[in-house]
Amino acid sequence: MKKRIYLAVLCSATLVLLALPVHAQRAGAASKAEAIAQQLSLTPEQKVKILPILRDEVPKVQAIKNDNSLSKLQKMQQIKAIHQQTDPQMKAILSPAQYEKLKAIRQQAIRDAVQSRSPT
Repeated sequence: MKKRIYLAVLCSATLVLLALPVHAQRAGAASKAEAIAQQLSLTPEQKVKILPILRDEVPKVQAIKNDNSLSKLQKMQQIKAIHQQTDPQMKAILSPAQYEKLKAIRQQAIRDAVQSRSPT
């Protein structure tokens, strides 16, 4: 009986510890998405449409940036591919000035990824 209780507690603790990085990553993605939304000066209507796109995109870009097995060229190509997937939606929602600002933010994300330590 004590072994079962111990095993249940151990399993529960393991699940909690495994969930923490995922929760932290989602929270980080949400705050990064909010920061981008703020930089773009989105209207409330735009925010409702753009934030879900950004919240989906940010963790993918972060994962690529942090993947040290990728070369700089591979990182650049993969991040550009992610941006190209959401680009039509973003362009349709944002004003031309906001879209240009988003392009600059995305270019900086690519530069950051390429400058991070990785094999060439």
